Amino acid sequence: MPKGKRTAKKAEVRRKREFTLRGLTLPRLQELTLPELAKVLPSRARRSLKRGLNAEQQRFLDRLASTPTTKVVRTHCRDVLVLPAHVGRRVAIHNGHEFKEIEVRPEMIGHYYGEFALTRRFEKHSGPGVGATRSSKFMPLK
Repeated sequence: MPKGKRTAKKAEVRRKREFTLRGLTLPRLQELTLPELAKVLPSRARRSLKRGLNAEQQRFLDRLASTPTTKVVRTHCRDVLVLPAHVGRRVAIHNGHEFKEIEVRPEMIGHYYGEFALTRRFEKHSGPGVGATRSSKFMPLK
């Protein structure tokens, strides 16, 4: 196999793939109505859309649609689905302590905003201190 073909094949493999959700591209997903989109989404998201949105969720979606795409929209509403129309927007989600700012990407469609602003942080502990265990009694003090 000549060298030129192998490098061309590698470059072809590294090309970024276009996002699809169950065979539909992002522009096609953005054209769908909510009932049509619900058929494509997973069962939990489909059930949420079938039940309808409450007033707080609807108010957030209206505010997101009315603000310019360059502005960040802040919200406490964590149980709103990420819809195809939200891709490219910046949203700040409250995690109980502060607002975590995210940029909505196509891979987030069908998930909830609360999944991207974790409410609990991982606390990493160091080793036991001197005197905490029997074996640490014999450690030289610094």
